[in-house]
Amino acid sequence: MAFIIKPLVTEKMTKITDKSSVDRTYTPKAGKNKGQQVTKKATPKYGFIVKPEASKIDIQKEIEALYNVTVIGVNTMRYSGKRSARYTKAGLVKGQRNAYKKAIVTLKEGDTIDFYSNIQ
Repeated sequence: MAFIIKPLVTEKMTKITDKSSVDRTYTPKAGKNKGQQVTKKATPKYGFIVKPEASKIDIQKEIEALYNVTVIGVNTMRYSGKRSARYTKAGLVKGQRNAYKKAIVTLKEGDTIDFYSNIQ
């Protein structure tokens, strides 16, 4: 069953992907590595809109099957539908946007997903 609706290709998600795809070096102030420089490995993150009934394991299996990558972790968020109203010539029009679920997928170091590879 297809749980993934579409990938999230927005400015915010692109910024998260770019930020997580860079190796970072820092010096911890406490703990066992105090004073030593530690390099945090790059683990790229990608966002997807998924069906509300999808579990993290279902999302992980489908991403691995579709894109041939190794998924380390999946974080999910539920968004409720927002009410909206606007004034038109016909009067007040009320409505509501759909509720949806968003998944942020963390991949193994070195794996990437190219959403633009099949565009001609």
